[in-house]
Amino acid sequence: MQETSSTQRPGKVWFVGAGPGAPDLITVRGSRLLAEAGAILYTGSLVAETVLQWASPDCEVADSKSMDHAEVTAWLLDRAQRHDTVVRLQTGDPTLYGVLAELARPLDAAGVAVGIVPGVSSAMASAAAAGECLTLPEITQTVIFTRLSERTQMPERESLVSLAAHGCTLCIFLSIERIEAVVENLIAAGWTFEAPVVVVHKATWPDEELVLRGTLSDIAMRCREAQVDRQALILVSPALGARSQNKYRPSKLYDAAFPRRFRPAREEG
Repeated sequence: MQETSSTQRPGKVWFVGAGPGAPDLITVRGSRLLAEAGAILYTGSLVAETVLQWASPDCEVADSKSMDHAEVTAWLLDRAQRHDTVVRLQTGDPTLYGVLAELARPLDAAGVAVGIVPGVSSAMASAAAAGECLTLPEITQTVIFTRLSERTQMPERESLVSLAAHGCTLCIFLSIERIEAVVENLIAAGWTFEAPVVVVHKATWPDEELVLRGTLSDIAMRCREAQVDRQALILVSPALGARSQNKYRPSKLYDAAFPRRFRPAREEG
Protein backbone atom coordinates (compact mmCIF):
# COMPACT_ATOMS: atom_id res chain seq x y z
CA MET A 1 0.00 0.00 0.00
CA GLN A 2 1.66 3.20 -1.19
CA GLU A 3 0.94 6.84 -0.60
CA THR A 4 1.16 9.25 -3.49
CA SER A 5 3.67 12.08 -3.39
CA SER A 6 2.77 15.70 -4.05
CA THR A 7 4.51 15.51 -7.43
CA GLN A 8 2.70 12.40 -8.62
CA ARG A 9 -0.65 12.16 -10.28
CA PRO A 10 -3.51 11.52 -7.86
CA GLY A 11 -4.43 7.97 -7.01
CA LYS A 12 -7.36 6.06 -8.44
CA VAL A 13 -10.77 5.94 -6.80
CA TRP A 14 -12.56 2.63 -7.14
CA PHE A 15 -16.30 2.26 -6.70
CA VAL A 16 -16.57 -1.31 -5.42
CA GLY A 17 -19.74 -3.33 -5.03
CA ALA A 18 -19.69 -4.92 -1.58
CA GLY A 19 -22.31 -7.46 -2.60
CA PRO A 20 -25.47 -8.19 -0.60
CA GLY A 21 -23.92 -8.68 2.83
CA ALA A 22 -21.90 -11.87 3.34
CA PRO A 23 -18.19 -10.95 3.32
CA ASP A 24 -17.30 -13.78 0.95
CA LEU A 25 -19.78 -12.60 -1.67
CA ILE A 26 -17.66 -9.62 -2.62
CA THR A 27 -15.77 -10.32 -5.85
CA VAL A 28 -12.15 -11.44 -5.80
CA ARG A 29 -11.22 -8.16 -7.50
CA GLY A 30 -13.14 -6.19 -4.91
CA SER A 31 -11.44 -7.94 -1.97
CA ARG A 32 -8.03 -7.42 -3.60
CA LEU A 33 -8.67 -3.70 -3.93
CA LEU A 34 -9.77 -3.48 -0.29
CA ALA A 35 -6.47 -5.11 0.69
CA GLU A 36 -4.51 -2.64 -1.46
CA ALA A 37 -6.44 0.48 -0.48
CA GLY A 38 -4.90 3.24 1.59
CA ALA A 39 -8.36 4.63 2.36
CA ILE A 40 -11.87 3.16 2.27
CA LEU A 41 -15.16 5.04 2.55
CA TYR A 42 -18.09 2.71 3.12
CA THR A 43 -21.83 3.15 3.56
CA GLY A 44 -22.16 2.02 7.16
CA SER A 45 -25.95 2.06 7.22
CA LEU A 46 -26.12 -0.45 4.34
CA VAL A 47 -22.84 -2.33 3.98
CA ALA A 48 -22.21 -5.19 6.39
CA GLU A 49 -19.14 -4.22 8.41
CA THR A 50 -17.82 -7.78 8.12
CA VAL A 51 -16.88 -7.01 4.49
CA LEU A 52 -14.14 -4.74 5.85
CA GLN A 53 -12.23 -7.82 7.01
CA TRP A 54 -10.46 -7.71 3.63
CA ALA A 55 -8.96 -4.27 4.37
CA SER A 56 -5.37 -3.81 5.47
CA PRO A 57 -4.92 -3.18 9.23
CA ASP A 58 -3.30 0.21 8.58
CA CYS A 59 -5.93 1.35 6.06
CA GLU A 60 -7.90 4.49 6.88
CA VAL A 61 -11.58 3.50 7.07
CA ALA A 62 -14.44 5.99 7.32
CA ASP A 63 -18.23 5.65 7.45
CA SER A 64 -20.22 7.93 5.16
CA LYS A 65 -23.66 7.47 6.76
CA SER A 66 -23.58 10.94 8.34
CA MET A 67 -21.93 12.67 5.35
CA ASP A 68 -23.67 14.73 2.70
CA HIS A 69 -22.74 14.74 -0.98
CA ALA A 70 -20.17 17.55 -0.64
CA GLU A 71 -18.46 15.82 2.29
CA VAL A 72 -18.25 12.48 0.48
CA THR A 73 -16.82 14.16 -2.61
CA ALA A 74 -14.29 16.16 -0.58
CA TRP A 75 -13.18 13.02 1.29
CA LEU A 76 -12.59 11.07 -1.92
CA LEU A 77 -10.75 13.94 -3.59
CA ASP A 78 -8.54 14.48 -0.54
CA ARG A 79 -7.63 10.81 -0.11
CA ALA A 80 -6.90 10.45 -3.82
CA GLN A 81 -4.11 13.01 -3.29
CA ARG A 82 -2.62 10.84 -0.54
CA HIS A 83 -3.04 7.25 -1.72
CA ASP A 84 -2.61 5.26 -4.91
CA THR A 85 -5.82 3.30 -4.26
CA VAL A 86 -8.96 4.67 -2.66
CA VAL A 87 -12.16 2.61 -2.40
CA ARG A 88 -15.72 3.82 -2.17
CA LEU A 89 -17.45 0.64 -0.92
CA GLN A 90 -21.14 0.49 -1.80
CA THR A 91 -23.84 -2.04 -1.08
CA GLY A 92 -24.77 -4.53 -3.81
CA ASP A 93 -23.66 -3.28 -7.21
CA PRO A 94 -22.48 0.34 -7.50
CA THR A 95 -24.27 0.89 -10.82
CA LEU A 96 -27.71 0.02 -9.41
CA TYR A 97 -29.68 2.40 -7.18
CA GLY A 98 -26.60 4.32 -6.17
CA VAL A 99 -25.26 7.78 -6.93
CA LEU A 100 -22.16 6.70 -8.82
CA ALA A 101 -22.59 9.23 -11.63
CA GLU A 102 -22.88 12.25 -9.37
CA LEU A 103 -19.97 11.12 -7.17
CA ALA A 104 -17.75 10.34 -10.15
CA ARG A 105 -18.45 13.64 -11.92
CA PRO A 106 -16.28 15.83 -9.63
CA LEU A 107 -13.55 13.20 -9.66
CA ASP A 108 -13.56 13.29 -13.45
CA ALA A 109 -13.41 17.08 -13.38
CA ALA A 110 -10.40 16.96 -11.05
CA GLY A 111 -8.54 14.50 -13.24
CA VAL A 112 -8.83 11.65 -10.75
CA ALA A 113 -9.04 8.24 -12.40
CA VAL A 114 -12.16 6.23 -11.56
CA GLY A 115 -12.71 2.49 -11.70
CA ILE A 116 -15.86 0.44 -11.10
CA VAL A 117 -16.04 -3.11 -9.74
CA PRO A 118 -19.44 -4.81 -10.03
CA GLY A 119 -21.04 -6.56 -7.10
CA VAL A 120 -23.67 -9.22 -6.47
CA SER A 121 -27.06 -7.51 -6.38
CA SER A 122 -29.49 -8.21 -3.55
CA ALA A 123 -31.96 -9.28 -6.25
CA MET A 124 -29.82 -12.30 -7.12
CA ALA A 125 -28.92 -12.89 -3.48
CA SER A 126 -32.59 -12.83 -2.47
CA ALA A 127 -33.58 -15.32 -5.16
CA ALA A 128 -30.76 -17.59 -4.04
CA ALA A 129 -31.68 -17.26 -0.37
CA ALA A 130 -35.27 -18.23 -1.17
CA GLY A 131 -34.21 -21.03 -3.52
CA GLU A 132 -36.13 -19.45 -6.38
CA CYS A 133 -35.52 -18.77 -10.07
CA LEU A 134 -36.13 -15.36 -11.62
CA THR A 135 -36.88 -16.81 -15.05
CA LEU A 136 -38.72 -19.91 -16.20
CA PRO A 137 -38.93 -21.31 -19.76
CA GLU A 138 -42.09 -20.19 -21.55
CA ILE A 139 -43.46 -18.60 -18.35
CA THR A 140 -41.29 -15.51 -17.87
CA GLN A 141 -38.04 -14.54 -19.54
CA THR A 142 -37.97 -10.94 -18.37
CA VAL A 143 -36.85 -9.48 -15.05
CA ILE A 144 -37.65 -5.90 -14.08
CA PHE A 145 -35.70 -4.08 -11.36
CA THR A 146 -37.83 -1.23 -10.04
CA ARG A 147 -39.10 0.63 -6.98
CA LEU A 148 -41.98 2.74 -5.77
CA SER A 149 -41.91 6.44 -6.38
CA GLU A 150 -41.16 8.32 -3.18
CA ARG A 151 -38.53 10.95 -2.37
CA THR A 152 -36.81 9.80 -5.56
CA GLN A 153 -39.54 10.35 -8.13
CA MET A 154 -40.13 7.68 -10.75
CA PRO A 155 -40.64 8.75 -14.37
CA GLU A 156 -44.35 8.57 -15.23
CA ARG A 157 -43.67 5.94 -17.89
CA GLU A 158 -42.18 3.69 -15.18
CA SER A 159 -45.05 3.50 -12.71
CA LEU A 160 -45.22 0.19 -10.84
CA VAL A 161 -48.70 -0.45 -12.23
CA SER A 162 -47.50 -0.13 -15.84
CA LEU A 163 -44.43 -2.31 -15.27
CA ALA A 164 -46.33 -4.94 -13.27
CA ALA A 165 -48.88 -5.24 -16.07
CA HIS A 166 -46.28 -7.20 -18.07
CA GLY A 167 -46.78 -10.12 -15.68
CA CYS A 168 -43.06 -10.93 -15.62
CA THR A 169 -40.67 -11.15 -12.68
CA LEU A 170 -40.44 -8.03 -10.54
CA CYS A 171 -37.57 -7.31 -8.15
CA ILE A 172 -38.85 -4.38 -6.12
CA PHE A 173 -36.17 -2.43 -4.28
CA LEU A 174 -36.39 0.28 -1.62
CA SER A 175 -40.13 -0.11 -1.13
CA ILE A 176 -40.64 -2.41 1.84
CA GLU A 177 -41.73 0.49 4.07
CA ARG A 178 -44.72 0.87 1.74
CA ILE A 179 -45.54 -2.79 1.19
CA GLU A 180 -49.28 -2.00 1.27
CA ALA A 181 -48.83 0.40 -1.64
CA VAL A 182 -46.84 -2.24 -3.51
CA VAL A 183 -49.73 -4.68 -3.11
CA GLU A 184 -52.26 -2.07 -4.26
CA ASN A 185 -50.22 -1.34 -7.39
CA LEU A 186 -49.85 -5.03 -8.27
CA ILE A 187 -53.57 -5.70 -7.83
CA ALA A 188 -54.33 -2.67 -10.00
CA ALA A 189 -51.99 -4.13 -12.65
CA GLY A 190 -53.97 -7.38 -12.80
CA TRP A 191 -52.17 -9.66 -10.35
CA THR A 192 -54.47 -11.74 -8.14
CA PHE A 193 -54.55 -11.76 -4.36
CA GLU A 194 -53.33 -15.38 -4.54
CA ALA A 195 -50.14 -14.41 -6.42
CA PRO A 196 -47.09 -15.62 -4.44
CA VAL A 197 -44.66 -13.09 -2.98
CA VAL A 198 -41.26 -13.52 -1.37
CA VAL A 199 -39.69 -10.85 0.82
CA VAL A 200 -36.03 -11.28 1.79
CA HIS A 201 -34.63 -9.14 4.60
CA LYS A 202 -30.85 -8.63 4.63
CA ALA A 203 -30.11 -11.40 2.15
CA THR A 204 -26.88 -13.28 3.05
CA TRP A 205 -26.17 -11.12 6.14
CA PRO A 206 -24.72 -13.47 8.77
CA ASP A 207 -27.38 -14.30 11.41
CA GLU A 208 -29.74 -11.61 10.08
CA GLU A 209 -31.17 -13.01 6.85
CA LEU A 210 -34.93 -13.62 6.93
CA VAL A 211 -37.11 -15.05 4.14
CA LEU A 212 -40.86 -14.36 4.29
CA ARG A 213 -43.32 -16.10 1.99
CA GLY A 214 -46.91 -15.19 1.37
CA THR A 215 -49.36 -13.95 -1.19
CA LEU A 216 -50.54 -10.49 -2.12
CA SER A 217 -53.39 -11.00 0.33
CA ASP A 218 -51.20 -11.44 3.41
CA ILE A 219 -47.60 -10.40 2.71
CA ALA A 220 -48.05 -6.93 4.25
CA MET A 221 -49.33 -8.51 7.48
CA ARG A 222 -46.43 -11.00 7.51
CA CYS A 223 -43.92 -8.17 7.12
CA ARG A 224 -45.51 -6.21 9.96
CA GLU A 225 -45.53 -9.25 12.23
CA ALA A 226 -41.83 -9.88 11.50
CA GLN A 227 -41.06 -6.14 11.88
CA VAL A 228 -39.46 -6.05 8.45
CA ASP A 229 -39.63 -2.45 7.26
CA ARG A 230 -36.21 -1.76 5.75
CA GLN A 231 -33.34 -3.42 3.85
CA ALA A 232 -35.60 -5.98 2.20
CA LEU A 233 -36.26 -6.94 -1.39
CA ILE A 234 -39.71 -7.90 -2.71
CA LEU A 235 -39.90 -10.66 -5.32
CA VAL A 236 -43.09 -11.16 -7.32
CA SER A 237 -43.03 -13.60 -10.20
CA PRO A 238 -45.01 -16.32 -11.98
CA ALA A 239 -41.84 -18.40 -11.57
CA LEU A 240 -42.05 -18.49 -7.77
CA GLY A 241 -42.54 -21.99 -6.43
CA ALA A 242 -41.60 -23.71 -9.69
CA ARG A 243 -39.32 -26.21 -7.93
CA SER A 244 -42.28 -27.82 -6.18
CA GLN A 245 -44.49 -28.04 -9.29
CA ASN A 246 -44.31 -30.32 -12.34
CA LYS A 247 -46.84 -28.52 -14.51
CA TYR A 248 -44.28 -26.50 -16.47
CA ARG A 249 -42.82 -27.59 -19.81
CA PRO A 250 -39.10 -28.38 -19.57
CA SER A 251 -36.50 -26.19 -21.20
CA LYS A 252 -35.21 -27.02 -24.68
CA LEU A 253 -31.67 -26.65 -23.33
CA TYR A 254 -31.37 -30.33 -22.38
CA ASP A 255 -34.13 -31.75 -24.56
CA ALA A 256 -32.62 -34.77 -26.38
CA ALA A 257 -34.76 -34.05 -29.46
CA PHE A 258 -33.54 -30.46 -29.68
CA PRO A 259 -30.27 -30.16 -31.68
CA ARG A 260 -27.44 -28.04 -30.36
CA ARG A 261 -23.97 -27.20 -31.62
CA PHE A 262 -22.23 -29.89 -29.57
CA ARG A 263 -25.13 -32.34 -29.31
CA PRO A 264 -27.12 -33.57 -32.29
CA ALA A 265 -30.80 -34.32 -31.92
CA ARG A 266 -31.67 -37.83 -30.79
CA GLU A 267 -34.79 -39.74 -31.62
CA GLU A 268 -37.04 -40.72 -28.76
CA GLY A 269 -36.40 -44.21 -27.45
